[in-house]
Amino acid sequence: MVKYRRNLVPGGTYFFTVAIQDRSSDLLVRYINQLRASFRAARESNPFTIDAIVILPDHLHCLWTLPVGDSEYSHRWRLIKSRFSRSFNEAGLTFQRTRKGEYHLWQRRFWEHTIRDEADFETHVNYIHYNPVKHKLVTRITNWPYSSFHHFVQSKQLDPDWAGDSVMIEGNFGE
Repeated sequence: MVKYRRNLVPGGTYFFTVAIQDRSSDLLVRYINQLRASFRAARESNPFTIDAIVILPDHLHCLWTLPVGDSEYSHRWRLIKSRFSRSFNEAGLTFQRTRKGEYHLWQRRFWEHTIRDEADFETHVNYIHYNPVKHKLVTRITNWPYSSFHHFVQSKQLDPDWAGDSVMIEGNFGE
C-alpha cells in the first residue's frame, strides 16, 4: 500500500481540494446544509479556522489554519466526509459501500498544499474565489452563493466587483 507523504506543519495553513466520486453530480450544493453541518461538527470537536472556501457542485476548495501545535487535518477531513455521508443514510438515501465499508461518495484522497507565505496565501484565496467562474457556473464571482467571497466583501477585504469579468488565476491547485 502506498504511504502518502503529507506535509504536517503544526499550526500551519493549508489549501485543500476535495471531490466527490461522481464529478457530474451537484450533490455538494444540493445538500449544502448537510455539508455545512458536517463542517460545524468537525470544528466543534477539532477546531480550525476556515480562511477561505468555495463549494462547487462536485468538489470544494478551502484554506484552513490549524491551532498551534496541531497538524491533524486528515482527521478533520475524515470527520467531515463521514458525517456528510452518514447524513444521507439517516435521511433514507443510500450509497454503495466499498469493501472497506466506506460510502462510495467521496474520492478517497484529497489534494493538500501547505501555504508558504502571504503571497502564496493570497494566490490561493484568489483561486478559491475565482473557481465558480473558471468552471463556468457563473460569469461574475458575486453571483456564486457558496463562497467566502461574500465574507471578504462584507469585511471590506475585497471589492464586490473584484475580478470583474476578466481574471484568470494560473497554477496547480489539485483539480
